Amino acid sequence: MLDRYFLEPLDHARRLQQQVHDRLVEAILDGGVPPHEPLPATRDLATRIGVSRNTIVLVYERLVEDGYLTPVRRRGHFINEQYVRQQLNVRLDYRPSTLFRDGETAGKAWAERLRQHPSRNRNIVKPANWRDYRYPFIYGQVTTDKTSIARWRDCTRLAGTPYHANAWVGDLIDADDPLLVDQVISRVLPQRGLRAGREEVLITCGSQNALYMAAQLLAGPGCRVGIENPGYVDARNIMAATGADLVPLPVDANGVVTGAAMRGCDLVYTTPSHQSPTSVTLSLQRRLALAEAARNDDILLIEDDYEHELNFIGPQRPALKSFDTTGRTIYLGSLSKALFPGLRLGFVVAPEPLIREMRALRRMMYRHPSAHDQRAMAIFLMEGHMDAHVRRLRDQLARKWTTMHRELAARLPDSRPTATTGGSSVWLRLPPGIDCWTLQRAAARRGVLIEPGDIHFLGPEPPRDYVRLGFAAIGLDAIAPGLAELQAAVEEVERGA
Repeated sequence: MLDRYFLEPLDHARRLQQQVHDRLVEAILDGGVPPHEPLPATRDLATRIGVSRNTIVLVYERLVEDGYLTPVRRRGHFINEQYVRQQLNVRLDYRPSTLFRDGETAGKAWAERLRQHPSRNRNIVKPANWRDYRYPFIYGQVTTDKTSIARWRDCTRLAGTPYHANAWVGDLIDADDPLLVDQVISRVLPQRGLRAGREEVLITCGSQNALYMAAQLLAGPGCRVGIENPGYVDARNIMAATGADLVPLPVDANGVVTGAAMRGCDLVYTTPSHQSPTSVTLSLQRRLALAEAARNDDILLIEDDYEHELNFIGPQRPALKSFDTTGRTIYLGSLSKALFPGLRLGFVVAPEPLIREMRALRRMMYRHPSAHDQRAMAIFLMEGHMDAHVRRLRDQLARKWTTMHRELAARLPDSRPTATTGGSSVWLRLPPGIDCWTLQRAAARRGVLIEPGDIHFLGPEPPRDYVRLGFAAIGLDAIAPGLAELQAAVEEVERGA
């Protein structure tokens, strides 16, 4: 009976041990293994399914530890009937709730109780199967860096050794790993022109988590929040959820425009290094003007510096916060976006009174980010792996950035890409008469994934002639043929218009 659970070949690109474990658990819970008979001997099962005996030995040991099997001396491994019965009872006893009151659906009942409906926000939608597209011009994803993966794996192993274990086996409550905080202060901040004490730094689950906490503490009904337009969609939704009044701030080739639109704001959110979504860099004059406006008009600034490292022309710009001498700027940084976006580690640099309240708020939310991941990141920074990764990434993206602009000029001369000095995407205005969503569908049929740009604008009737083309997740050799397919999609839309 057990053989039918192994009819489908094992995927040798994935961990064989985990696959064998999962199939044996399925067989045990399905009743595919008679409880009065032992499982096949390790050597026998290994031969039958084509893996090493050691793999089966380790799987059996894990199933014993988990309670599924009981080893019997000289007889083999038997099903632990009591434990399996408990597991099955848990599965069989589950009944999803469907009603609050007789005749009332759960959806209607919950809709009446909810004070907010975040699911109704306008959000960027990115297909989960983006890797299936031949030409994924998707923003916010990266290609696999095998060197950094190997070094990160080494750092997580090192973090798990007895020497480092005391840093993460216990609950930090509301504290951060002091080694990571020190590495942020000594290695990360100086590259951005910043200095800070330990009491001015907080580790977060990504920079967006930091933005959410800052918004909860500083925004709300009656607060006027300046938002770049076009701008970061999630920032707009986070601020709107507090009940704040959103003030659109125009963006041009030099970044967010300071001046009349900003007057009267209590809080301004900005992305100076590479503006989201246009990727333009806030000029030195604008940085000085923004810092001065904050001082003169008593405005608090939230600086989201998510792509600080990715400048390809000229030197790296110092952070906006470095020009602030009055403590009005809250600096949000990411430790994972340029490395592994799924890792979700970031930090905040702000005056101690705000950090103290953010730390208390974080404690109510989730206490602290994974202490093990914090220690692994501290080691990764300390050993110089992050600096090496950023150098490789900058070199790779610089070549892609050059190729993108060259190919766009050749293949879509009637479009207008925004001029930038770096970043990982191109903000493109389409030829006259081309609708971004119509083009998105035509491009998808040709294996090209692009991001319509209307979502980034604040207001009821956003322009529909912009798209964002991310190039971090697409191979260099795929850019030219991908843009050739995009050109064909544009021509198809033009013919149908």
